[in-house]
Order: sequence, then C-alpha cells, then structure tokens
Amino acid sequence: MEEMKNYLRVDFDSDDELIIAVIEAAQKMCMDIARTDDEAVFALADNARVAVMYAAAYLYEHREEANHHDLTRTLSALLFSLREGFF
Repeated sequence: MEEMKNYLRVDFDSDDELIIAVIEAAQKMCMDIARTDDEAVFALADNARVAVMYAAAYLYEHREEANHHDLTRTLSALLFSLREGFF
C-alpha cells in the first residue's frame, strides 16, 4: 500500500479503501490479460508488478473518464511475454 501511495504521490489516508479496490481490480485485469489465475506465478513475473501499479494508477487517476481499451492495449504490451497460450 505504501509503495502504491508513493507511486500515486498520495500522502493522505482518506483514499486508502479506493486505492485498495483499484489495486485489486488492476491485478485481476492484469492476470486476465496474462491468462493466468495463479497469483504466485504471476507475482514472480518481471513485468507483473509494474503492470499492476500502472493499471492501478490509471484507474485511480482516470476514475471518471477511463479509456479501458487503451489501458488494455498498454497492459497487453507489458504482459505479452507472460501470456499463457490459448487454444
């Protein structure tokens, strides 16, 4: 939480619940894009942490007018090497 608040440059506690919610949503979104439901494997991936932080920051900062298509495209590029094959 502290790392995310530093990334967001948030120095107050009133948005803590919102930040937790966007972190959880961002992780779910990133894991869906990576096509995995194994949190342990996902957490070990090089770009996973950066992708989750980027997505959480985007969702937090653009909560009124988020462009989910652009966000998904960026996350897909970040997580491309993690994506599980889909048949």
